[in-house]
Amino acid sequence: MRDPLLPGPMWMIGCGNMAGAMLQGWLARGADPRHITVIRPSGKPAAEGVRVLTALPEDEVPALVLLGVKPQMLDAVAPSLAPALDPETILVSILAGVEAQSLRERFAAPRSIVRAMPNLPVRLNKGVIALHAKEADGRAREIVETLMAAIGRTLWFDEEDLFQVAGIVGGAGPAFLFRFIDALAKAGEGLGLAPADAASLALGMVEGAGAQAAASDHSPAELARQVASPGGTTEAGLAMLDAEDGLEALVRRTLEASRRRSREMAEAARGRHQGPDPN
Repeated sequence: MRDPLLPGPMWMIGCGNMAGAMLQGWLARGADPRHITVIRPSGKPAAEGVRVLTALPEDEVPALVLLGVKPQMLDAVAPSLAPALDPETILVSILAGVEAQSLRERFAAPRSIVRAMPNLPVRLNKGVIALHAKEADGRAREIVETLMAAIGRTLWFDEEDLFQVAGIVGGAGPAFLFRFIDALAKAGEGLGLAPADAASLALGMVEGAGAQAAASDHSPAELARQVASPGGTTEAGLAMLDAEDGLEALVRRTLEASRRRSREMAEAARGRHQGPDPN
């Protein structure tokens, strides 16, 4: 039976929070679990019907490999994984900060290497996935597009630097939003609300406002203006967020901090492959 999402066997190298969320999203959209193999040292089950191994399979060549280990573990898995891949294998990496060139230096065989930066809502098929492929033919791009579009909104970036920024906005963004939800609830508590009521209000507000923003023809800035009445309570609160050192400045510093760390990780990946300077 033809799989609606996969062109053949898929290996998932590592299956932590993000890769696990992607797996759940794909299974919910009809991917055949028999076509998926998770390779993880623990051997811990990943999902019903999905084969889990502690070492690479010897009975097949994968059509697609999702590289989902921690970036620091890349050089621990690459030596054994690289010889198992052939030119037709599509290598998809969700490793933050590991550039396409660093992947190519470790995996010579696959003609197509794609970087992907998803976010955790892929579990609910509501993710956003930034994609970048320096080396990928049209068929590989189509396969990856179909696979990723099944679990969220996809955006392709030709420039890797812009892909990195998109990965921060989309991939790390949920963590930043979760912090805001938590802060909003705690602020409500500080003004007298019961913790459960404050949390429920904050979560419900974000869910509803997000749905409204997604469905509206107006920008979020315009929607905020529509909520605020002149001289009213919302306008008073927005004045704090809109101050020179307010929300926009804080978010900019937040993204800049994440981008600095991404560049440090990229440099570390290049350095690990090159090894120490013999001089």
